[in-house]
Amino acid sequence: MVTELTSNDIRDSTADDIREPAPNVIRESVANDIRLVVLDMAGTTVADGGLVEQAFAAAAGELGVEPGSVDHAEKLAYVRATMGESKISVFRQLFGAEDLARRANSAFERAYGELVDGGRIAPIAGAREAVEELAEAGRTVVLTTGFARVTQDAILDALGWRELVPLTLCPADAGGRGRPYPDMVLEAFLRTRAAEGVRQVAVVGDTSYDMLSGVRAGAGVVAGVLTGAHGDAALRAAGAMRVLGSVAELPALLKGVE
Repeated sequence: MVTELTSNDIRDSTADDIREPAPNVIRESVANDIRLVVLDMAGTTVADGGLVEQAFAAAAGELGVEPGSVDHAEKLAYVRATMGESKISVFRQLFGAEDLARRANSAFERAYGELVDGGRIAPIAGAREAVEELAEAGRTVVLTTGFARVTQDAILDALGWRELVPLTLCPADAGGRGRPYPDMVLEAFLRTRAAEGVRQVAVVGDTSYDMLSGVRAGAGVVAGVLTGAHGDAALRAAGAMRVLGSVAELPALLKGVE
């Protein structure tokens, strides 16, 4: 049986990693000094319109999980609670055996890719413009995901974003663990050499696991957005210093403009 995770579960199990949420903890001097911005994709810069859940249904069906069953409902609840985590890690928790997890993950990635190819994905309003504005201000932007590289590339191709940023990362590019570990944030820090220290890094995402990865990396700015999986309370409980309506508001935040 899979137990649904709540923001309280995340908070209690990671108490040492979570900062007390406060609406004004980002000092203007810190925001202005950000040199590297690590952005999540689905739910943060990319609107997937529930495609994760649709692709999960395909993966569950591959392994004989009946739609409408208690088992299906419990597994779907776990998928929702762990949005942002590496998908293969999620399937390992759901199905246990490595061969079953890999079968489910392959079915998920295939189904998600078909949905993307079918034109079922779009950028969050103002996302591209925000990335371009950040770059014009001298900040390096990296796009990260919990999907496999093949799916990440399909999304980038569908949106025409291949040349938008200098680096994109998936869990396999940073050792395989994905979020909530800080590995992708730190990989971006090491590869780009854009920042002198982790306090010059901003991490932005729509899930609790995005926030935890930023906190654990020691990022100077950890900000949530309300265009994806998790709400204000969950994002703050996981360490968000600020919660924005969308990524379109990020350039102003980093300029110190309220």
